[in-house]
Amino acid sequence: MRQKVIVIGGGLIGTSTAYYLAKYGVEVTLVEAKDIASGTSGACDRAIMLQSKNPGPTLELAIKSANIYEKLEDELEVDLEYRKSGGMIIIETLEEMQAMEHMVERQQKAGIDVKLISGEEARKWQPGLSNDIIGSTWWEGDAEVNPLNVSFAFANAARKLGAAIRLNSPVKRLITDDNRVIGVEVHGERIYADAVVVAMGVWTPMMLKPLGVEVPIIPRQGQILVSEKLPSFLQVGILSASYISNKLKKNHEDDKKDPFGVGLAIGQTHSGTLLIGGSRQFIGYDKTETNPEITRKIGEAAIRAFPCLKKVRMIRSFTGLSPYTPDGKPILSPVSGIDSLYIAAGHEGDGVALSPISGKIMAQVVCGEKPEMDIRSFSLSRF
Repeated sequence: MRQKVIVIGGGLIGTSTAYYLAKYGVEVTLVEAKDIASGTSGACDRAIMLQSKNPGPTLELAIKSANIYEKLEDELEVDLEYRKSGGMIIIETLEEMQAMEHMVERQQKAGIDVKLISGEEARKWQPGLSNDIIGSTWWEGDAEVNPLNVSFAFANAARKLGAAIRLNSPVKRLITDDNRVIGVEVHGERIYADAVVVAMGVWTPMMLKPLGVEVPIIPRQGQILVSEKLPSFLQVGILSASYISNKLKKNHEDDKKDPFGVGLAIGQTHSGTLLIGGSRQFIGYDKTETNPEITRKIGEAAIRAFPCLKKVRMIRSFTGLSPYTPDGKPILSPVSGIDSLYIAAGHEGDGVALSPISGKIMAQVVCGEKPEMDIRSFSLSRF
């Protein structure tokens, strides 16, 4: 008899997990409260950037994921808008330069051939950059992809392999029997399985709390601006050093010093619009309202980097919640003390980059295979 597994969550991580489980021949049911990519995965940027990752397990995970992305369009037979264009982290101040020198040194030791280049060199790679940019990192291996396309492609590919996709089906609770999860309750219906993977992003703690399991995932709100359509403008993926600094904030005390956490992350869609982020705030689960002051600060950051954007119209802005963990690493793990329950969540701003490998590893773990890398660093028990 084939193993039956329920995956809760239809974002990048949940759909990836469902796809790889289906590839292993598992009888998969993907359960999503709303629609595919209706949460964080539909409110994020396009970056598959390795040089922004901390050297160590997360970078190793990102390298494996990037390798999968290179062939994923062919495998799924879908246009994911994948483009390996290279990436830059632009630098505005001498203080940022010192921090990036240290980061580049660590990346190079980890095997990523990131280089520090002058502001003049940066402007050659990306025309339109401000003369006030004093330097930048550069690495040719960074890429981008459309996260909506990826989420839907994984879901559709899983369906073709026999997975059941249940949308508009919020899970009320996990069903347990003697410290073992045996299924979920949806719309008063009980769906039974041999294992359950919770891939609900910021909502993961709510699902596990009734079982006495504390999951240290905190929602971190981010805001993104969308421009009018422009001719092809961005040649590479771009983050700012301040964006990296805000991403690596470790606690709320840092947040008090800079409550909005604004740094530049900018990319261009295939339709020509710019996605301009972003901000990072610990403000709970309220994600419905955009903040005009943050909108202004993001716009100012974009214009500082690209003065030519001063007269470009912004057509809308939106917010999303990223699943932050205290150490900045995702949770890819069985739940100790509760059999047949697994977590795949807590990727914060790395969900796009890490989704293929996260789903593949979770499928390996659930199926009882040895994962292709040591995942003890991503265990829930580390907290």
